[in-house]
Amino acid sequence: MLAFTNSSEKQSPTVIGAGCKVTGDIKTDHTVQIHGHIVGDVTATTVVIGRGGIVEGAITADNLFLHGTLIGPATVNNANMFSAAQMTGELSYLTLNITSNTALECKLTKRKESKDKKHE
Repeated sequence: MLAFTNSSEKQSPTVIGAGCKVTGDIKTDHTVQIHGHIVGDVTATTVVIGRGGIVEGAITADNLFLHGTLIGPATVNNANMFSAAQMTGELSYLTLNITSNTALECKLTKRKESKDKKHE
């Protein structure tokens, strides 16, 4: 699952490859794909933690796709937990999708959409 950009694209994902360990926070307004190990907080539009990927820190994102391991809290709008996903901490979400065989040992908190959010 590699992603590349060309001159007509305005954004590219940040990819932390398998075998790579990053210590520190990551902040972007794009997608972060994690197949390695991050010790730190991740803030992005979309966070994908792949199988074998590990994040030890807080996640803040619109979308979370968890196939790997998250040790820490997550505040997201849309949480998608796939088989083999593992999470400890607190998950705050608007929508939650869970497939079978996920190992969630966390507090789940469903948020209500803010009252000032406009629907069109």
